[in-house]
Amino acid sequence: MPTALTRLLPLLFASQAIAQLAVLGDRVHTVSPSGVIQQGVVLINPQGKIDRIGPASDIAIPEGWKTIRAAVVVPGFIDARSSVGLSGLLNQRHDQDQLETSTAIQPELRAIDAYNPNDPLVEWVRSLGVTTLHTGHAPGELISGQTCIVKTAGSTLEQSLLRETAALSATLGDGARRDNSPGTRAKMVSMLREQFIKAQEYQRARDKAAPVSAAGENKPPTPPARDLRMEALCRVLSGEIPFMVNAQRAQDISAALRLADEFKLRLILEGGSESYLLIDALKAARVPVLVHPPMARAYGELENASMSTPRALRDAGINVAFQAGFEGYVPKTRVVLFEAAIAVRHGMSPDDALASLTIVPARILGIEGRVGSIAQGLDADLALFDGDPFEYTTHCVGTVIDGKPFTGTPR
Repeated sequence: MPTALTRLLPLLFASQAIAQLAVLGDRVHTVSPSGVIQQGVVLINPQGKIDRIGPASDIAIPEGWKTIRAAVVVPGFIDARSSVGLSGLLNQRHDQDQLETSTAIQPELRAIDAYNPNDPLVEWVRSLGVTTLHTGHAPGELISGQTCIVKTAGSTLEQSLLRETAALSATLGDGARRDNSPGTRAKMVSMLREQFIKAQEYQRARDKAAPVSAAGENKPPTPPARDLRMEALCRVLSGEIPFMVNAQRAQDISAALRLADEFKLRLILEGGSESYLLIDALKAARVPVLVHPPMARAYGELENASMSTPRALRDAGINVAFQAGFEGYVPKTRVVLFEAAIAVRHGMSPDDALASLTIVPARILGIEGRVGSIAQGLDADLALFDGDPFEYTTHCVGTVIDGKPFTGTPR
């Protein structure tokens, strides 16, 4: 980038809010039918939405608008599965709220009740191009809790929140195994089945107790006492929220597919280090995969993991999205862009990798009407780079979230 512009960027990004902003890019990857626009411009209105997009030769920037220029402009990245904001940068007890280990099944736990938008990790992932996080309780218990979707901007939950409840997080396999219960795979599935059956019965009892409108009918039965655990499971059974299962080995993925078919659940597979062995089954069931970070250490349940799995799933027509996941060591998260870059190195096309960081996770999570591409009317969430985002030497020079600019990674 030109030296003068490099000096100017920090001044522009220092503003807390810009009423009217134009972002110019040598290449603008819209991840939409507009495709790649050479010498493109994105106009952002005062409401933080994308107003217009197109070649700079066709769009005049109104007088007085602030401008930012970058070599490459892409939609802000969506980390499809994270625990950032619950697992904090300091790795101390007071900022580690990602997993409650007191019991195996706890669907009533809500990520929004623990999310910290001011944790330094949020700012750090934002500086690397992530503008949206699907975050919450980490894998490690049979049902660890509810996840949420947030923007990586805002000092309060209300300012950050995009969706209060995104999915219910579960784990099958060694990650959920305990010395007492559950100690085996069969026990894990039977415990989940038991809870879903109880939730069905709870829902039927509530339905029978619904008020009747016709005069003269018998008084309906007394409804069951409120049960937050059952209420959360009923939302999964009704299809209101998906059941997201962390499963790595093929036998655990198969168990998740059977359970989803039995109870007609909206299943999202998380991890899936052996998912390449079940491509036909996953495709037939239309199950999307939040694939394990390609650079995750290949041991334990991930001993058969492959860096080419994202390509294999995508080539088969399966919706695949990248996740940073949860790490037990500092800084407690991976960099989702770097994981996607490794997938590109192992055969995934750059276009597919970019889609799996943007529009594909947006569709999986049901937020494509807000984020995931650069199109008129969507939130103005952008990531700006000084070169090819998948090149190691490239820098994220900034992000824009809801029309507000932020600095990128330090040089």
